[in-house]
Amino acid sequence: MSPLASSEVAVLDGVNGSLATLPDFTTDEYKDAYSRINAIVIEGEKEAYDNYISLGTLVPDNAAELKKLAVMEMKHMRGFTACGKNLGVTADMPFAKKFFSKLHGNFQKALAEEKLTTCLLIQAILIEAFAISAYNVYIRVADPFAKKITEGVVKDEYLHLNYGQEWLKSNLEGCKQELIQANKENLPLIKSMLDEVAKDAEVMQMDREELMEEFMIAYQDTLVEIGLDNREIARMALAAVV
Repeated sequence: MSPLASSEVAVLDGVNGSLATLPDFTTDEYKDAYSRINAIVIEGEKEAYDNYISLGTLVPDNAAELKKLAVMEMKHMRGFTACGKNLGVTADMPFAKKFFSKLHGNFQKALAEEKLTTCLLIQAILIEAFAISAYNVYIRVADPFAKKITEGVVKDEYLHLNYGQEWLKSNLEGCKQELIQANKENLPLIKSMLDEVAKDAEVMQMDREELMEEFMIAYQDTLVEIGLDNREIARMALAAVV
């Protein structure tokens, strides 16, 4: 696939009348920032695949359903890899692996301890809510090829979020304390991860404050659906700013 030329961007996006609001996808500055952001989404989808397969070992009765979710994540990874190639960008995978290292370590520790609630919070709630909110912000400023790919990905991610949400909702009475503790340990990581790529996101015309706001709205909406009350949700949300 040949890299997308700036003239092609102009023609393709001009159909939607939003050309003036889009970044120049051909500049070195944009491609440098994109090399890290693209790597993050590729690595995130790869780790999601691994995590859903691992979750199947903790919930054997749901292993087939979790395998289907995992396969979706692998499809997403291939799609986002194509997005980088379309812009002639090589994803900075070493950066992405380091970027996810703390969440990855926490998931693996919880998996070894068979803490299903913690694993679900990390992958099916925190990461999925973060991905959905970030993808929704990105779609508005993406190049036409990546926009189409990302719109398809978002539809799938809601299914993943829903899986974790429904399990935690059904088992809330027995898992609430672990859920609160896992939130305390892992929610702050989302904020620090966002801070780490704020400059790159800005180059791509994604505002850090908007990204955080969208994530917190999605996350708190999910906690409501799980069945936590307003006071509990407020206390959990404080972990993002303390």
